[in-house]
Amino acid sequence: MESRHLFTFLVVVEAGSFTRAAQKLDYAQSSITAQIQALETELGQPLFDRIGKKIILTDAGRRLLPYAQEISRMHALAQDALRSETELSGVLRIGAPESLAAFRLPGIIKEFRGRHPKVQITLKPGACWELTEFVRTGELDLAFLLQPETEYKDLICETLIHEAMTLVAPLDHPLVRLKEVVPLDLKDHTILHTETGCTYRTLFERHLNSHGVFPDPNLEFWSIEAIKQCVMSGLGISFLPLITVRNELAEGKLARLNWNDESQRVATQIVYHNKKWMSPALQQFLQMVQNHAANWRNNGGEQQ
Repeated sequence: MESRHLFTFLVVVEAGSFTRAAQKLDYAQSSITAQIQALETELGQPLFDRIGKKIILTDAGRRLLPYAQEISRMHALAQDALRSETELSGVLRIGAPESLAAFRLPGIIKEFRGRHPKVQITLKPGACWELTEFVRTGELDLAFLLQPETEYKDLICETLIHEAMTLVAPLDHPLVRLKEVVPLDLKDHTILHTETGCTYRTLFERHLNSHGVFPDPNLEFWSIEAIKQCVMSGLGISFLPLITVRNELAEGKLARLNWNDESQRVATQIVYHNKKWMSPALQQFLQMVQNHAANWRNNGGEQQ
């Protein structure tokens, strides 16, 4: 059933005659007649009774009318949605590990929502490997990752900023006094871990293991905020992205140990599918991400 035939049907009903419908649509009358006949043939029933110069809807025509009106309404809505450049709409499905969701994304999402309030944003937390798979399967439009710089054959992956890592401790911790902290110094100290599968936890543990240090894995947290509170209370030390502890360090609530993180360096990256259609909302969001990343780098957000 062609939509143009339904639209012609509606105009004929509104105009009350084939002649006036032809004038309104700037068609030849024979074209109007042919379209209505094609619709009647497809439906297998006449839509109009032709009595002299008058046309009257048949029972089939009356039953078709509300459906044709709804199809016309939906067609107009679809055109508005696709043509609109100032009022973006739709859904953006974004994934990010907790550290980025809490400390890199809020500013981006706030600005985007301010400019495009009709776009629905859903934020899914997860480990980097898990989020990458969600991008592959189409469950996510875009994912933020915190990991060693990585490239994928089937995905577009862009590095936004290199993130500094830091080893933090309570202010009165004995390691605070050392000019340099090395893996063996951590051997007899409690380490508070992020969740299993966290990229920077894995890098940190590999580094310690390569120096013969095997920390107790039994203190594992899913919340960075919980880790920070436990460190401040004196429970142990933790290896975290600098962005997650900047405020506490500046306020003198945590101490930053003199730790060389060169072998455990990570970057904030974005990843999206190389074959996915880029909706206007996704294009605008990516542009905003790039602008924020440039500000992070210009304001000293790179490793330090």
